[in-house]
Amino acid sequence: MSNSLKNIRRPIQKELEEFEGHFREAMRTPVPLLDRITYYIVRRKGKQVRPIFVFLSAKLCGGINESTFRAATFIELLHTATLVHDDVVDDSSERRGFFSINALWKNKIAVLVGDYLLSQGVLLATKHKEYKLFEIVAHSVKEMSEGELLQIEKARRLDISEEVYYDIIKQKTASLIASACSAGAASATKDEAIIERMRLFGEKLGIAFQIKDDLFDFGTDDVGKPLGIDIKEKKMTLPLIYALQHTTPKERRRIIRIIKRYSEDANKVREVIQFVLQSGGIEYATKAMEDYRDQAFELLNTFEESEAKQSLKDLILFVTERKK
Repeated sequence: MSNSLKNIRRPIQKELEEFEGHFREAMRTPVPLLDRITYYIVRRKGKQVRPIFVFLSAKLCGGINESTFRAATFIELLHTATLVHDDVVDDSSERRGFFSINALWKNKIAVLVGDYLLSQGVLLATKHKEYKLFEIVAHSVKEMSEGELLQIEKARRLDISEEVYYDIIKQKTASLIASACSAGAASATKDEAIIERMRLFGEKLGIAFQIKDDLFDFGTDDVGKPLGIDIKEKKMTLPLIYALQHTTPKERRRIIRIIKRYSEDANKVREVIQFVLQSGGIEYATKAMEDYRDQAFELLNTFEESEAKQSLKDLILFVTERKK
Protein backbone atom coordinates (compact mmCIF):
# COMPACT_ATOMS: atom_id res chain seq x y z
CA MET A 1 0.00 0.00 0.00
CA SER A 2 1.36 3.42 -0.92
CA ASN A 3 2.34 5.92 1.78
CA SER A 4 -0.32 8.38 0.66
CA LEU A 5 -3.07 5.78 1.13
CA LYS A 6 -1.65 4.94 4.58
CA ASN A 7 -1.90 8.62 5.56
CA ILE A 8 -5.43 8.89 4.15
CA ARG A 9 -6.52 5.88 6.24
CA ARG A 10 -4.94 7.15 9.48
CA PRO A 11 -8.01 8.94 10.98
CA ILE A 12 -10.14 5.80 10.44
CA GLN A 13 -7.50 3.05 10.81
CA LYS A 14 -9.14 1.52 13.90
CA GLU A 15 -12.58 1.48 12.24
CA LEU A 16 -11.20 -0.09 9.04
CA GLU A 17 -9.60 -2.90 11.05
CA GLU A 18 -12.88 -3.45 12.90
CA PHE A 19 -14.76 -3.35 9.59
CA GLU A 20 -12.91 -6.44 8.34
CA GLY A 21 -14.64 -8.51 11.04
CA HIS A 22 -18.04 -7.05 10.08
CA PHE A 23 -17.42 -7.86 6.42
CA ARG A 24 -16.32 -11.45 7.15
CA GLU A 25 -19.38 -11.93 9.35
CA ALA A 26 -21.68 -10.70 6.55
CA MET A 27 -20.17 -13.34 4.26
CA ARG A 28 -20.67 -16.24 6.69
CA THR A 29 -22.71 -19.17 5.38
CA PRO A 30 -23.36 -22.82 6.38
CA VAL A 31 -22.97 -23.96 2.72
CA PRO A 32 -19.39 -25.35 2.44
CA LEU A 33 -18.91 -24.46 -1.26
CA LEU A 34 -20.13 -20.89 -0.71
CA ASP A 35 -18.03 -20.57 2.45
CA ARG A 36 -14.92 -21.62 0.50
CA ILE A 37 -15.65 -19.02 -2.20
CA THR A 38 -16.39 -16.17 0.24
CA TYR A 39 -13.18 -17.01 2.14
CA TYR A 40 -11.31 -16.67 -1.19
CA ILE A 41 -13.04 -13.31 -1.85
CA VAL A 42 -12.06 -11.93 1.57
CA ARG A 43 -8.44 -13.02 1.02
CA ARG A 44 -8.08 -11.23 -2.32
CA LYS A 45 -9.72 -7.94 -1.35
CA GLY A 46 -8.22 -4.74 -2.81
CA LYS A 47 -7.37 -1.39 -1.24
CA GLN A 48 -10.84 -1.00 0.37
CA VAL A 49 -11.24 2.40 -1.24
CA ARG A 50 -15.06 2.33 -0.97
CA PRO A 51 -15.16 1.60 2.79
CA ILE A 52 -12.59 4.42 3.19
CA PHE A 53 -15.07 6.78 1.46
CA VAL A 54 -17.90 5.58 3.73
CA PHE A 55 -15.97 6.04 7.00
CA LEU A 56 -14.38 9.39 6.07
CA SER A 57 -17.75 10.76 4.88
CA ALA A 58 -19.42 9.69 8.15
CA LYS A 59 -16.59 11.20 10.20
CA LEU A 60 -16.91 14.45 8.22
CA CYS A 61 -20.69 14.64 8.65
CA GLY A 62 -21.13 13.92 12.36
CA GLY A 63 -19.23 10.82 13.42
CA ILE A 64 -18.87 7.07 12.88
CA ASN A 65 -21.41 4.76 14.54
CA GLU A 66 -22.87 1.24 14.15
CA SER A 67 -24.90 2.39 11.16
CA THR A 68 -21.65 3.42 9.41
CA PHE A 69 -20.29 -0.13 9.71
CA ARG A 70 -23.49 -1.47 8.13
CA ALA A 71 -23.20 1.10 5.33
CA ALA A 72 -19.57 0.16 4.62
CA THR A 73 -20.43 -3.55 4.70
CA PHE A 74 -23.42 -3.16 2.35
CA ILE A 75 -21.41 -1.02 -0.12
CA GLU A 76 -18.53 -3.52 -0.11
CA LEU A 77 -20.94 -6.47 -0.57
CA LEU A 78 -22.51 -4.65 -3.52
CA HIS A 79 -19.11 -3.76 -4.98
CA THR A 80 -17.90 -7.37 -4.66
CA ALA A 81 -21.11 -8.72 -6.21
CA THR A 82 -20.77 -6.40 -9.21
CA LEU A 83 -17.12 -7.44 -9.71
CA VAL A 84 -18.09 -11.13 -9.64
CA HIS A 85 -20.91 -10.50 -12.14
CA ASP A 86 -18.68 -8.22 -14.29
CA ASP A 87 -16.13 -11.02 -14.67
CA VAL A 88 -18.90 -13.28 -16.01
CA VAL A 89 -20.16 -10.56 -18.38
CA ASP A 90 -16.62 -9.79 -19.61
CA ASP A 91 -15.55 -13.45 -19.59
CA SER A 92 -12.49 -12.44 -17.52
CA SER A 93 -10.25 -15.07 -15.98
CA GLU A 94 -8.34 -12.71 -13.67
CA ARG A 95 -9.16 -10.02 -11.13
CA ARG A 96 -6.39 -8.11 -9.28
CA GLY A 97 -3.84 -10.79 -10.12
CA PHE A 98 -6.03 -13.61 -8.73
CA PHE A 99 -8.16 -16.03 -10.70
CA SER A 100 -11.74 -14.73 -11.02
CA ILE A 101 -14.59 -16.68 -9.40
CA ASN A 102 -15.95 -17.74 -12.81
CA ALA A 103 -12.48 -19.01 -13.85
CA LEU A 104 -12.23 -21.22 -10.77
CA TRP A 105 -15.86 -22.25 -10.26
CA LYS A 106 -17.59 -21.57 -13.61
CA ASN A 107 -20.18 -18.94 -14.61
CA LYS A 108 -23.26 -20.52 -13.04
CA ILE A 109 -21.66 -20.54 -9.58
CA ALA A 110 -20.23 -17.01 -10.04
CA VAL A 111 -23.68 -15.60 -10.89
CA LEU A 112 -25.20 -17.30 -7.83
CA VAL A 113 -22.40 -16.00 -5.58
CA GLY A 114 -23.04 -12.45 -6.82
CA ASP A 115 -26.75 -12.89 -6.08
CA TYR A 116 -25.91 -14.21 -2.60
CA LEU A 117 -23.69 -11.20 -1.80
CA LEU A 118 -26.38 -8.75 -2.92
CA SER A 119 -29.07 -10.49 -0.88
CA GLN A 120 -26.82 -10.49 2.20
CA GLY A 121 -26.54 -6.72 1.88
CA VAL A 122 -30.30 -6.34 1.49
CA LEU A 123 -30.91 -8.50 4.58
CA LEU A 124 -28.36 -6.51 6.60
CA ALA A 125 -30.09 -3.21 5.74
CA THR A 126 -33.68 -4.42 6.27
CA LYS A 127 -32.88 -6.29 9.51
CA HIS A 128 -31.69 -3.01 11.04
CA LYS A 129 -34.38 -0.89 9.30
CA GLU A 130 -31.70 1.04 7.39
CA TYR A 131 -34.16 2.18 4.74
CA LYS A 132 -32.16 5.23 3.60
CA LEU A 133 -29.10 3.03 3.10
CA PHE A 134 -31.22 0.52 1.17
CA GLU A 135 -32.54 3.30 -1.09
CA ILE A 136 -29.02 4.64 -1.78
CA VAL A 137 -27.61 1.22 -2.67
CA ALA A 138 -30.63 0.07 -4.74
CA HIS A 139 -30.35 3.28 -6.77
CA SER A 140 -26.65 2.55 -7.34
CA VAL A 141 -27.32 -1.03 -8.57
CA LYS A 142 -29.94 0.32 -11.00
CA GLU A 143 -27.55 2.99 -12.31
CA MET A 144 -24.65 0.59 -12.75
CA SER A 145 -26.78 -1.90 -14.68
CA GLU A 146 -28.17 0.86 -16.92
CA GLY A 147 -24.68 2.27 -17.55
CA GLU A 148 -23.29 -1.13 -18.50
CA LEU A 149 -26.19 -1.83 -20.87
CA LEU A 150 -25.96 1.65 -22.42
CA GLN A 151 -22.25 1.05 -23.07
CA ILE A 152 -22.93 -2.36 -24.66
CA GLU A 153 -25.64 -0.85 -26.87
CA LYS A 154 -23.46 2.06 -28.01
CA ALA A 155 -20.27 0.01 -28.42
CA ARG A 156 -21.84 -1.89 -31.32
CA ARG A 157 -22.03 1.26 -33.42
CA LEU A 158 -19.12 3.20 -31.92
CA ASP A 159 -21.18 6.39 -32.17
CA ILE A 160 -20.75 7.63 -28.62
CA SER A 161 -21.01 11.38 -28.17
CA GLU A 162 -19.38 13.13 -25.22
CA GLU A 163 -22.80 13.51 -23.61
CA VAL A 164 -23.49 9.76 -23.81
CA TYR A 165 -19.95 9.01 -22.57
CA TYR A 166 -20.61 11.06 -19.43
CA ASP A 167 -23.99 9.33 -18.94
CA ILE A 168 -22.24 5.96 -19.08
CA ILE A 169 -19.41 6.75 -16.66
CA LYS A 170 -21.73 8.60 -14.27
CA GLN A 171 -23.79 5.43 -13.99
CA LYS A 172 -21.11 2.75 -14.36
CA THR A 173 -18.25 4.14 -12.28
CA ALA A 174 -19.24 7.28 -10.42
CA SER A 175 -22.53 6.01 -8.97
CA LEU A 176 -20.80 3.52 -6.64
CA ILE A 177 -18.36 6.11 -5.25
CA ALA A 178 -21.29 8.57 -4.93
CA SER A 179 -23.31 5.98 -3.01
CA ALA A 180 -20.35 5.21 -0.71
CA CYS A 181 -20.08 8.93 0.19
CA SER A 182 -23.82 9.49 0.59
CA ALA A 183 -24.28 6.25 2.60
CA GLY A 184 -21.48 7.32 4.94
CA ALA A 185 -23.04 10.76 5.34
CA ALA A 186 -26.54 9.27 5.85
CA SER A 187 -25.22 7.08 8.68
CA ALA A 188 -24.08 10.22 10.54
CA THR A 189 -26.75 12.84 9.74
CA LYS A 190 -30.39 13.12 8.70
CA ASP A 191 -29.73 16.40 6.86
CA GLU A 192 -30.71 15.64 3.23
CA ALA A 193 -28.76 18.65 1.91
CA ILE A 194 -25.51 17.34 3.43
CA ILE A 195 -26.18 13.78 2.19
CA GLU A 196 -26.80 15.14 -1.33
CA ARG A 197 -23.64 17.27 -1.17
CA MET A 198 -21.59 14.19 -0.31
CA ARG A 199 -23.28 12.20 -3.10
CA LEU A 200 -22.32 14.92 -5.57
CA PHE A 201 -18.78 15.00 -4.20
CA GLY A 202 -18.49 11.24 -4.83
CA GLU A 203 -19.98 11.59 -8.31
CA LYS A 204 -17.53 14.33 -9.38
CA LEU A 205 -14.60 12.35 -8.01
CA GLY A 206 -15.88 9.15 -9.66
CA ILE A 207 -15.99 10.88 -13.06
CA ALA A 208 -12.44 12.23 -12.56
CA PHE A 209 -11.35 8.69 -11.58
CA GLN A 210 -12.74 7.22 -14.81
CA ILE A 211 -11.21 9.89 -17.07
CA LYS A 212 -7.84 9.23 -15.37
CA ASP A 213 -8.37 5.54 -16.19
CA ASP A 214 -9.06 6.46 -19.83
CA LEU A 215 -5.76 8.33 -20.03
CA PHE A 216 -3.78 5.26 -18.95
CA ASP A 217 -4.81 3.54 -22.20
CA PHE A 218 -2.71 6.01 -24.18
CA GLY A 219 0.47 5.66 -22.16
CA THR A 220 0.51 9.10 -20.53
CA ASP A 221 2.01 7.31 -17.50
CA ASP A 222 4.01 4.10 -17.30
CA VAL A 223 1.44 2.05 -15.40
CA GLY A 224 2.36 -1.50 -16.26
CA LYS A 225 -1.01 -1.75 -18.03
CA PRO A 226 -0.68 -2.73 -21.70
CA LEU A 227 -1.52 0.20 -23.95
CA GLY A 228 -4.67 0.14 -26.02
CA ILE A 229 -6.66 -2.30 -23.85
CA ASP A 230 -9.77 -0.10 -24.15
CA ILE A 231 -9.29 0.10 -27.93
CA LYS A 232 -8.98 -3.70 -28.13
CA GLU A 233 -12.23 -3.98 -26.14
CA LYS A 234 -13.84 -1.35 -28.41
CA LYS A 235 -14.47 0.97 -25.44
CA MET A 236 -14.97 4.60 -26.36
CA THR A 237 -12.85 6.74 -24.05
CA LEU A 238 -12.84 10.54 -23.76
CA PRO A 239 -9.50 11.13 -25.59
CA LEU A 240 -10.71 8.94 -28.48
CA ILE A 241 -14.17 10.58 -28.64
CA TYR A 242 -12.52 14.02 -28.77
CA ALA A 243 -10.08 12.89 -31.49
CA LEU A 244 -12.89 11.47 -33.65
CA GLN A 245 -14.93 14.66 -33.26
CA HIS A 246 -12.01 16.83 -34.39
CA THR A 247 -10.94 15.14 -37.60
CA THR A 248 -12.21 14.81 -41.16
CA PRO A 249 -15.21 12.53 -41.88
CA LYS A 250 -12.90 10.34 -44.00
CA GLU A 251 -10.31 9.91 -41.23
CA ARG A 252 -13.08 9.31 -38.68
CA ARG A 253 -14.48 6.46 -40.81
CA ARG A 254 -10.99 4.98 -41.23
CA ILE A 255 -10.26 4.97 -37.48
CA ILE A 256 -13.70 3.52 -36.62
CA ARG A 257 -13.14 0.79 -39.22
CA ILE A 258 -9.79 -0.10 -37.58
CA ILE A 259 -11.41 -0.31 -34.12
CA LYS A 260 -14.30 -2.43 -35.44
CA ARG A 261 -12.26 -4.85 -37.54
CA TYR A 262 -8.64 -4.80 -36.45
CA SER A 263 -8.74 -4.25 -32.67
CA GLU A 264 -6.66 -7.43 -32.16
CA ASP A 265 -3.86 -6.19 -34.45
CA ALA A 266 -1.16 -4.56 -32.25
CA ASN A 267 0.14 -2.37 -35.10
CA LYS A 268 -3.34 -1.09 -35.93
CA VAL A 269 -4.01 -0.36 -32.22
CA ARG A 270 -0.75 1.64 -32.13
CA GLU A 271 -1.99 3.58 -35.16
CA VAL A 272 -5.17 4.55 -33.26
CA ILE A 273 -3.10 5.55 -30.21
CA GLN A 274 -0.90 7.79 -32.42
CA PHE A 275 -4.01 9.34 -33.99
CA VAL A 276 -5.35 10.24 -30.52
CA LEU A 277 -1.96 11.52 -29.27
CA GLN A 278 -1.70 13.90 -32.25
CA SER A 279 -5.29 15.16 -31.96
CA GLY A 280 -5.03 16.98 -28.63
CA GLY A 281 -7.34 14.37 -27.08
CA ILE A 282 -4.99 13.70 -24.16
CA GLU A 283 -4.76 17.38 -23.20
CA TYR A 284 -8.53 17.77 -23.56
CA ALA A 285 -9.29 14.75 -21.34
CA THR A 286 -6.68 15.83 -18.76
CA LYS A 287 -8.35 19.25 -18.51
CA ALA A 288 -11.79 17.61 -18.14
CA MET A 289 -10.44 15.40 -15.33
CA GLU A 290 -8.94 18.43 -13.58
CA ASP A 291 -12.28 20.30 -13.86
CA TYR A 292 -14.13 17.45 -12.12
CA ARG A 293 -11.35 17.19 -9.52
CA ASP A 294 -11.73 20.93 -8.79
CA GLN A 295 -15.52 20.59 -8.47
CA ALA A 296 -14.96 17.82 -5.90
CA PHE A 297 -12.59 20.13 -3.98
CA GLU A 298 -15.19 22.95 -4.06
CA LEU A 299 -17.89 20.71 -2.57
CA LEU A 300 -15.51 19.51 0.13
CA ASN A 301 -14.50 23.07 1.00
CA THR A 302 -18.07 23.81 2.14
CA PHE A 303 -17.28 21.66 5.22
CA GLU A 304 -15.30 22.78 8.28
CA GLU A 305 -11.64 21.83 8.56
CA SER A 306 -11.04 18.43 10.17
CA GLU A 307 -8.85 15.35 9.95
CA ALA A 308 -11.50 13.61 7.83
CA LYS A 309 -11.72 16.56 5.42
CA GLN A 310 -7.93 16.56 4.98
CA SER A 311 -7.96 12.82 4.26
CA LEU A 312 -10.72 13.28 1.67
CA LYS A 313 -8.68 16.07 0.04
CA ASP A 314 -5.69 13.71 -0.07
CA LEU A 315 -7.97 11.01 -1.50
CA ILE A 316 -8.96 13.35 -4.37
CA LEU A 317 -5.27 13.80 -5.20
CA PHE A 318 -4.59 10.08 -4.77
CA VAL A 319 -7.35 9.24 -7.28
CA THR A 320 -6.37 11.84 -9.87
CA GLU A 321 -2.57 11.55 -9.60
CA ARG A 322 -2.29 7.76 -9.24
CA LYS A 323 0.05 5.90 -11.57
CA LYS A 324 -2.14 2.78 -11.99
